[in-house]
Amino acid sequence: MKKLSTLIVLLSFTTTGFSQTRLPSVVLKSTDGDEVRLSDYAALKKPLIISFWATYCGPCLEEFEAVTDLYDEWKKEVDFEFIAVSIDDSRSAARVKSMASGKNWPFIVLIDENQDVKRAMNVIDIPFCFIFDKNGKYVYKHSGYLPGDEFVMLKELKKITDE
Repeated sequence: MKKLSTLIVLLSFTTTGFSQTRLPSVVLKSTDGDEVRLSDYAALKKPLIISFWATYCGPCLEEFEAVTDLYDEWKKEVDFEFIAVSIDDSRSAARVKSMASGKNWPFIVLIDENQDVKRAMNVIDIPFCFIFDKNGKYVYKHSGYLPGDEFVMLKELKKITDE
């Protein structure tokens, strides 16, 4: 019976994903090389989208293209921040800054070279998106990207700002 209850507990952690309710206090690097603590973004007191990606991930780049096209329009409707967290390792992390600036992404880009945040938030596949409310509490997650998913993000943002 003990083995069965242990198995149930393990399965609940692996199937539910991110088990914390708040942003983890993990240090990342900005594209300028500055250290940034992810949990500090909760102090902004606004909804936050965190999207995990990599330079080699086609669907990730599609998602960011769609978000970039709509970003200014969204900002008129909802006061929020969008953070793109790259999981590129030390071999490919150098491409993150040039890609972000070359594509003129209007959002914050951070680098998780050691994948500490990825592990802390139980992210397995990319793209993977989380939405946090203005108090830094996790309220939504989504794995993968299909055209139109960006509108789901906006809907979820509006849902938590209308409360």
